[in-house]
Amino acid sequence: MNPYTYINVYTVAWFKKSQLYSDLNLLLQPFSLAGFMQNALSYVVRITPFYSERANMKHRVYAAILCAIFGSCASLSAGTISADGKVQDFREIIQTAKKKVFPAVVFITSISERYEGGKKEKSMSAGSGVIISETGEAVTNWHVVDKTVALRILLLDGEVGEAEVIGSDKDTDLALIKIKVEGREKFPFAELGDSSKLTEGQFVMAMGAPWGLSRSVSLGILSCTTRFLPNGQYNLWLQTDASINPGNSGGPLINTSGDVIGINTLGTFYGGDMAFSIPSNVVKRTVSALRKDGKVERAWTGIRVQPLKDFERNTFYKADTGVLVASVDNGSPAEMAGVKVRDLILTVNGAEIKGVNREDLPEINQFLAELAVEKPVEMKVKRGEEQLTLTMTPRKKGKVEGDDFDCRDWNVTVKAINEFHNPTLFFYRKKGVFVQGVKYPGNATNSGIRRGDIILSVDGKDVDNLDELEKIYTEMVKDENRDKKTTMVLLRNGLKHYLVLDYATKFEQD
Repeated sequence: MNPYTYINVYTVAWFKKSQLYSDLNLLLQPFSLAGFMQNALSYVVRITPFYSERANMKHRVYAAILCAIFGSCASLSAGTISADGKVQDFREIIQTAKKKVFPAVVFITSISERYEGGKKEKSMSAGSGVIISETGEAVTNWHVVDKTVALRILLLDGEVGEAEVIGSDKDTDLALIKIKVEGREKFPFAELGDSSKLTEGQFVMAMGAPWGLSRSVSLGILSCTTRFLPNGQYNLWLQTDASINPGNSGGPLINTSGDVIGINTLGTFYGGDMAFSIPSNVVKRTVSALRKDGKVERAWTGIRVQPLKDFERNTFYKADTGVLVASVDNGSPAEMAGVKVRDLILTVNGAEIKGVNREDLPEINQFLAELAVEKPVEMKVKRGEEQLTLTMTPRKKGKVEGDDFDCRDWNVTVKAINEFHNPTLFFYRKKGVFVQGVKYPGNATNSGIRRGDIILSVDGKDVDNLDELEKIYTEMVKDENRDKKTTMVLLRNGLKHYLVLDYATKFEQD
């Protein structure tokens, strides 16, 4: 039944004389939409039991007017008011934003080398990227281009090209690549926006190539603009309910103005729609360094911090400023300076440190990473009731992952020990080489070599780095006259193991 049919010339006269006229003044009095809707809903509750063929005239008019009001609200909710006062359809806003960025979204296929299985293998994976300059510079994730030997790019117009990695940064999971298409010098590109101006509830779109399906767009909102995740040492994250799946990695997260406000990086397969993007301001900072040096240089102090109010660990420190020292790495600049666990860091080089909540920690880590390398800095810390002044000299962080090598005839792959990538192995040996993967069946497996073993010596020769092991291995396999056996000394869980590696069997032909 259409309630509008009850509004006619007879009811208008009654309406002006009725209590409903004054009731509507009360209904329309609030200026905020939230207040208006709350009052309107209360009237809906009042009229619902009476709205039928037998309803009296007053309730019918209530229903008619409310239907008109809600109809207008629904129309307005599908759009927004432009600067000139015109209502813009929300669908048009989405399409306009999409058209600004979509041509700059690229589909990436990467051929990379992997060593985890006990031999060097090539694998193909798919990802996404977004072009950020007319010359073909594009941003993607580090994990999309990690150990890549070839990158192929598909543009929106169907053109296919290649790309080279200008630089990458594992700590922020970002990479900068340069696209090359024969006969083409200019590319469509998108603008990086200001992620500091974002608020929860804003509409966003995630673009990319999910599951290797070329490209797509998904719509959602910003669920959180300052999400802390343990794997984001130097940045907070943008959380969204826009769909981000494998293959979307490296694609842009954009707002309704068509600005790139994040780079899609993490998705989840449980707990509802929840995905995470790297904020555009972090992208700008990282891209600037990658353009200049091909990498991001950071200072390293060896300090791991903990917030004053740590809900996860149920520890609460009575202070309004400073940050707690959670741990100090062995042999680090902080340890040499005398920093201890549970110290409260108040200032560094005169700058106040404030780490009340865990969302404050990435900014503190970034501040420490930007300290001058090999230059002393003054720290003021509180230890118990005593305030101390310490001098610390940060050093360059350097590589965060060791190089790989395939000992093919041994059916084993090895990797250089790195204090950031392999902290447990680094505890036992500050430099050296460890077994990354063991092929089964294979010579290494048959000889008792296990994954994670640290190689101390081969054939009586000490192994202190990857170059030394590579040289020993190459000389041995080239010597056709020698016996296909060698002795090895391994370190396993802090204990030395002596064994004989027999590599006479060819488990895999060249």
